[in-house]
Amino acid sequence: MRLPRGDLVRSRVVGSPATALAAALDDRVTGYLVLEPQDALLLGDDGSGVVTLDAGVPVLAYHVGTDRGGPEAIADLTAPGPYSVELYAVPAGSLDVAHESVDLRVPPQLPAERLAADPALADRTREAAPAHRREETVPDDEDPLAAFLADEERIAAIQAEAEQEAARRAEEWGLTDALEE
Repeated sequence: MRLPRGDLVRSRVVGSPATALAAALDDRVTGYLVLEPQDALLLGDDGSGVVTLDAGVPVLAYHVGTDRGGPEAIADLTAPGPYSVELYAVPAGSLDVAHESVDLRVPPQLPAERLAADPALADRTREAAPAHRREETVPDDEDPLAAFLADEERIAAIQAEAEQEAARRAEEWGLTDALEE
């Protein structure tokens, strides 16, 4: 997905994407969010994603590492926090061509529901969306949990990270003899 260079509005690490999504909605930002979940930060993989915004309302999603878009990209980005988040603003109309991509489109409330697990923010986002987008939904066959469980590489990376953390803590607490290889 090609996007125009935006002006950085905000850059920070947050516990949940809800913080960034709510700020973009409150400020009615037209631009995009670059999200990088904790597993991407720790494991150094290319797990970042982009969510475009029109007046603070999500329009498109794309995951850089998996090269998937739409609801699948949101599923790929779903991970426990923290997230590194950058919010960029672009001039009105700059994203019109990109927003024509149906394959990358997400229902307005989807990032708030799936990434942030914030039903109130999802409702606010849906209400802020243009009338023709308020009823957009994800097809029933796009189950994010099933997509996550099918991603064996991601599950293996999470398991490896957990094992490393357990070994580090066991060493820190003097319990290395208690660990079995």
